[in-house]
Amino acid sequence: MANQPNRDSTLIWRRSSASGGAGQCVEVAESGSSVLVRDSHNRPETRLVFTRSDWLVFLRRIKETGSR
Repeated sequence: MANQPNRDSTLIWRRSSASGGAGQCVEVAESGSSVLVRDSHNRPETRLVFTRSDWLVFLRRIKETGSR
């Protein structure tokens, strides 16, 4: 995972289905072989960049933690 400036305005960002009405959420976009993650309140700033396999591991660990 790496930090990278948000340069691509052509990405299609999706908001997390787990985000509540308070607007505290993350947004995710696919870019080539990467999955990008950003804070919906801080869009122009830095975003996280995951490989697809790292993203799937990250999601699996979140789901495992949430089921405890």
